[in-house]
Amino acid sequence: MRSEKITFDNGRGQQLSARLDLPADQFPHNYAIFAHCFTCSKDFSAARNICRALASEGFGVLRFDFAGLNKSEGDFSDTNFSTNVQDIIAAAAFLEKEYKAPALLAGHSLGGAAVLFAGSKIKSVKAVTTIGAPSNPAHVQKQLGSALDVIKMEGSVDVSLAGRPFTFKKQFIDDLESLSCANAADKLRDEALLIFHSPQDSTVSIRNAEEIYMAAHHPKSFVTLDGSDHLLVDKKNASYVGQVIAGWAARYIPIEAEEEIQTTHQVVASLDGDDGFTTEMRLGSHYFRADEPTRVGGNDFGPTPYELLAGSLSACTAMTIQMYAKRKGWPIENVQVHTSYSRTYAQDCVGCEDDPTNKIDTFTRVIKLTANLDEKQRARILQIADKCPVHKTLHNETQVLTSYTT
Repeated sequence: MRSEKITFDNGRGQQLSARLDLPADQFPHNYAIFAHCFTCSKDFSAARNICRALASEGFGVLRFDFAGLNKSEGDFSDTNFSTNVQDIIAAAAFLEKEYKAPALLAGHSLGGAAVLFAGSKIKSVKAVTTIGAPSNPAHVQKQLGSALDVIKMEGSVDVSLAGRPFTFKKQFIDDLESLSCANAADKLRDEALLIFHSPQDSTVSIRNAEEIYMAAHHPKSFVTLDGSDHLLVDKKNASYVGQVIAGWAARYIPIEAEEEIQTTHQVVASLDGDDGFTTEMRLGSHYFRADEPTRVGGNDFGPTPYELLAGSLSACTAMTIQMYAKRKGWPIENVQVHTSYSRTYAQDCVGCEDDPTNKIDTFTRVIKLTANLDEKQRARILQIADKCPVHKTLHNETQVLTSYTT
């Protein structure tokens, strides 16, 4: 996955720091905006992993720091929930001007509440997703504890959250108390809504998800994040969220026509230096990941390269058999092709292990047919299996032509 550093103006004269995560071929079928959790940042692990998962499914995802946080300009004490919503709207305007207007909004915790408010204000948005969002922005007040009384009495207070100092002013509290996510969800009339929440969330109770869901109109969906904490620290939980969002959104967000795809190759693979072996891929118009098992340092988020190769042989074999059977009028209800890869000795011999050239790449293929065929027909099917194009490619002399590009 390619991630580009970007800045844009939030309309209040402040430059916001952002990253644009792109799919393997760098040509997204749609764009999305991700809003991070309360006092977090675009670089927080949950934000990064959710956006990467969305990018692996073909989305271009803009994640940014709200004003006054991390690398964005502005004083946090002068911001509030409403300015966060304004920042999301500014991000959408930036995407529309420089790339393409966003079709999807996703937000985590208070960022989830913010996308509820922004969703009805951005015309291009067709789908909105919240993750562990409070049903009322004022819910964050409980994180301030006793400092809340000081703010109301003295107008401001310095608070340490997650080991970092923040100054809160009374206007921040007043703004929170004037807003309701239930009302915002009610205004989403043309936008589909997906709500994620963990029943074990001790920061924002799952009752908040219920209140948002009940206030929203159809189409609306709920997915439970059983076993997850509020911050989605576990990379697998965050990646799962991104993958589910992408699958769900496909029902409401049209994919651009094939002629929009701007690549001359059928397959593109992209791997960042800090992603281990987890490789984002585009095969034709389909997106997914390749990886290695955890025992060799991978995340096991996808098939290995050799599993992909064995999968190509299996799929091609099954297609070829069914195509031949249909032409012959032989009814085959189902074809299963089981294939495994290994390097074995070309022949049994004493001392073969001393010479590495004695090993040969071996695909072991087993075909299972659900069909009423006689022995002669079954024998012919085995012959046809060897004629599948991928089988022939593996046996033919091949070449790989490699060059650099910018």
